[in-house]
Amino acid sequence: MNKKEKLKILTDLIKIRSVNGNELAVSEYIVALLKKRNIAVKIDRFDDKRANLIAEIGKSSSKGALCFTGHQDTVAVAERDNWEYGPFSGQIVDGKVYGRGAADMKSGLAAQIIMLIELVEEQRNLNGIVRFVATAGEEYGAQGAYRLNSQEITEDIDAMVVGEPTSGQIIYAHSGSLNYQIRSYGKSAHSSRPAQGINAISGLVQYINAEKTLFDDTPSDPFLGRVQHSVTLIKGGQQVNSIPSYAELYGNIRPTKSFNNDQIIERVRNKIKKINHESLFKLEFSIVHNFYPIGTSPNNSFVKLAQKIASEQYKDREIDLKTINGATDASVFIQSKPNMPVIVLGPDAWKSAHQANEFTTVDSYLKTIEIYKKIALSFFE
Repeated sequence: MNKKEKLKILTDLIKIRSVNGNELAVSEYIVALLKKRNIAVKIDRFDDKRANLIAEIGKSSSKGALCFTGHQDTVAVAERDNWEYGPFSGQIVDGKVYGRGAADMKSGLAAQIIMLIELVEEQRNLNGIVRFVATAGEEYGAQGAYRLNSQEITEDIDAMVVGEPTSGQIIYAHSGSLNYQIRSYGKSAHSSRPAQGINAISGLVQYINAEKTLFDDTPSDPFLGRVQHSVTLIKGGQQVNSIPSYAELYGNIRPTKSFNNDQIIERVRNKIKKINHESLFKLEFSIVHNFYPIGTSPNNSFVKLAQKIASEQYKDREIDLKTINGATDASVFIQSKPNMPVIVLGPDAWKSAHQANEFTTVDSYLKTIEIYKKIALSFFE
């Protein structure tokens, strides 16, 4: 496949508007590409326009399967006036490909697709299965990953590469991400007689004040450090001269393997229980999204293999082993296979993800294709 063909696949994907949904259109495009090469592929469709996609090459062996995975959706387009090029144009200017999803993560997705195609076209002999999994809904709730996990997609997977943008760096561990809501119920009254009411906002304030130090004594993870946590959204009240009977807040917590999701949930619940017991407030805690942390030892042979191969491709930068506080679909997949080695590795430019003028570089995109191919071939040796 020549450079022009490779870039067309990427720009075609960017032009498909899969903002928080519409993954079916992306899957149908990928199916058409793979079926032309006689690559086994199937769409796992759900809801109206949502779909996962699974494709495989190679043959069953004792080595099991190596999985390359990426998501087909993107975040919404904000700050439209700040985009120099159309967010769905896929325009190529001075060695950069612009558009929503150019970095996160249609460039990684396209690189994985082309990796499969080229391994088949070059008639490479694989002593195992290379599985490509394209998911739906990663940017908000990971519905596709949860659906696939319930279908036991990881049962025979021995290692996983997540194609999120990393600018070629090897991410061997990342935090989880737990989004939660707290509802506060009080009693309405006229603001001239506040003692007759129970201010639901004040109930949230009690939790907010406690949340500041709620995780101070938790252990520091050797890879991910301290648990990070924030209250990020608050709503309450309906009228300025009325005591509010209802208010709510949302927060985000980044679990680590040293203080995991279950421990965090227990601690928040205990704090809510204590506030309810010691006051007139009634607070209710619920989980919105619950992603688990991943961590593969930096000394793991799979991690080292990826670092070696990436370093051979990139002569313009040092390829390091890193950790991040983000979360990926791997947070879902490791729930059914917690000891599966996982790395996150993808093209430029991770700092432009979710931003106006999001881009990837042509050079990094092409290098990533070669890196994926070499990982697939070396893994089964």
